[in-house]
Parts: sequence; C-alpha cells; structure tokens
Amino acid sequence: MATNTIPDDRSYTEEHEWVLIAPGAALPGTPVRVGITSVAAAALGDLVYVDLPEVGATITAGETCGEVESTKTVSELYPPVSGTVTAVNSDAVDDPSIITADPYDAGWLFEVQATEAGSLLTAAEYAARNEG
Repeated sequence: MATNTIPDDRSYTEEHEWVLIAPGAALPGTPVRVGITSVAAAALGDLVYVDLPEVGATITAGETCGEVESTKTVSELYPPVSGTVTAVNSDAVDDPSIITADPYDAGWLFEVQATEAGSLLTAAEYAARNEG
C-alpha cells in the first residue's frame, strides 16, 4: 500500500476499526458503514476469509462481532458502535482482497443503524497511537 493516510471524515477505535461518523458528531438517523483501517489491513496482509455479522443482528460496541482471516493470522472485529446490522458488503466477503486494497471505500465491512457509540478516536488520535 503506497499510502497510510488516515481519513479524517470518520472515527476510529483502538482495535483498528473505523465508523463513518465525523468525530464529535451526533449519531445519524441513517445506517453507518464500518470497516478496518489501513493500519490493520497492512498488518494482516493478504486476507483470505471474512466472517461478518448477519443482517438483523444486534451488535454491541467493543464486543466481538466477526473476524477477518489472513494467510498470517485471524483478527476479531470489534464494532465501534452498538446497533442493528442493516447490510453487509458481499463483495468483500466474496473477495477479501478488496478490504486490503481499499479499506476506507470499497472494502467496507457492514452497515449499522447505530444506537450508541463506543470509545471513538479522531484520525489524529488514532494515527498518533499507531506511529512507528
């Protein structure tokens, strides 16, 4: 990956997930996308399998809801928000390499109708914790 730019239009978790909610913004009335960061994607390497929560499932911020598996390791997913899953990215399930190639756009994982946010970081806070 040529760049490790952390987009500042969304919020992050210490566990390397992002949610498409601007830092400090109120929870929107519409579903929000969730994915893993470029830091996580780079650390994992080539992804071979993704296990995502089902549409209609209730997830809780900070409690595991799925996993991503690479040729090197398995990493659990910890949602940044609580709520009901409204969609999953079937393209990413069918071809997990999309997640590594484009973690902030085409490689999103699932959408949630959020009812509560967990502990979220700004892009700058997340980047500062993951330098070096």
